[in-house]
Amino acid sequence: MTSPRIAVCGGLRIDYLISATGEVTLRQCGGNALYSAVGARLWGAPVGLVGRVGQNYPRAWLDQAQAHGIDTAGVHWLDGDAEMRTFFAHHRTGGRVEGDPAFHFGRLGLPVPPDLLTYHQPDADQEDEVYRPLWLTPDDLPPAYLTAQAFHLAPMNWDSHASLVQALHQRGAGLIALDPGERYMIHNRRSDVADLLSRVDIFLPSELETKPLLGEVSAEVAARWFAARGPRVVVLKQGDRGVLVYDRQTDRFYHAPPVPARIRDVTGAGDAFCGGFIVGWLETGDPVQAARYGAVSASFVLEDFGALYALRYGRSDAEAQLVQSVVYPLW
Repeated sequence: MTSPRIAVCGGLRIDYLISATGEVTLRQCGGNALYSAVGARLWGAPVGLVGRVGQNYPRAWLDQAQAHGIDTAGVHWLDGDAEMRTFFAHHRTGGRVEGDPAFHFGRLGLPVPPDLLTYHQPDADQEDEVYRPLWLTPDDLPPAYLTAQAFHLAPMNWDSHASLVQALHQRGAGLIALDPGERYMIHNRRSDVADLLSRVDIFLPSELETKPLLGEVSAEVAARWFAARGPRVVVLKQGDRGVLVYDRQTDRFYHAPPVPARIRDVTGAGDAFCGGFIVGWLETGDPVQAARYGAVSASFVLEDFGALYALRYGRSDAEAQLVQSVVYPLW
């Protein structure tokens, strides 16, 4: 087993999607961890994937990821099947909803696909008991991965994030980047989130996740609040507006708009951004350049359905696209 430069922890999923234009695609290779790993691998970085899957997860997908240089030794196969399905319906105005496939297929005049007739929508993200077998613990990290330069924790439940961050911090592991779980970003967990941030180097929430935690504050106020609890860099993902980057060391803000792309599906773009951002940070130590890397990774993922699509591109393609990526200093 090789030691990756970046270890990505999180979910692997079988996606059922309705795009913002009403295009339907079923049984796509998805999951926030895989999209993040793809975003890093586009730049040629050695990446290791950590997750759990049931026996009903298509093995061919992991074989393809492995063939494209994503190490899958950290993916653990459960003894039986698991709830691997995710259903998303994207809005034309941005954002998405999860669940109620009958309504969303019905509004398109389509029957519910047989695979989704028994779809289980979690009551509280992945804190639902049905999803518990997929929760990660520090024991899921292969020993060879522990020497990675960076660890990216994609959105997960609170217990998984808290235990992984604590274990990595205690080991003095490399850079820790965290994309938080939506369900624990709420006001009555502010102290818990603050404690978690004290052990995190880069924090990459979506702007929408800040309001349930902090209230109706500006993005700038939110970024400073997060950074004051520990992270050197805070990146607020703002959907089709791009990202806001805050560098605590220089007390400077930057805006990175999306790289122009032929958009077919937005699923996983934010996760791919995170993977590219981490590669950019490791290579340059500059949050501005890291944001440019991230925007490029996201642009390739937007072009089609499924996490594996963008692996047809490589470092030379990413560098060619980098000229399209700009970052504007704010204040």
